[in-house]
Amino acid sequence: MSSVLSALALPAVGLPTVFVVALVSATLLPLGSEPAVAALVLSDPSLFWPAVVVATLGNTAGGAISWWMGWGAERAYEQVRHQPPREQRLLVWLRRFGPKACVLSWLPVVGDPLCLLAGWLRLPFWPCVAWMALGKALRYTTMTALTLWIWPWLSPWLTGLVSRF
Repeated sequence: MSSVLSALALPAVGLPTVFVVALVSATLLPLGSEPAVAALVLSDPSLFWPAVVVATLGNTAGGAISWWMGWGAERAYEQVRHQPPREQRLLVWLRRFGPKACVLSWLPVVGDPLCLLAGWLRLPFWPCVAWMALGKALRYTTMTALTLWIWPWLSPWLTGLVSRF
């Protein structure tokens, strides 16, 4: 196990690790990519923009995979069922906003299923990917900036707070 951890140690393979973690975290698997991005940027602040770009690309690719999974699931469902799916509130909302709703794909809990539902509804792929990328880029830029500039200021306070317990 230690050899695997050594192989994945940051920053030796930091950007590829960030890409893979961001890609997997954008699927329905429960994983967050922010700690990997934060660890890389805290270990080497000059990697701020490369980490944001790589995390955005990986997370957007994961969202696109979820879109395709939704598209395939809907096709399989229709072949078995031969009836249109029931109109639920979320589906109605998603149809109303179309691909622009994918800008919310960065949200925890609902973001990944949102990409899947966009594929299910057969919303246009490339506009969905573009809106996903915008939302994810804003998320990674904000989270990484906060980690880089706020965390060092907050770290001594948190360390003192934790040491009291």
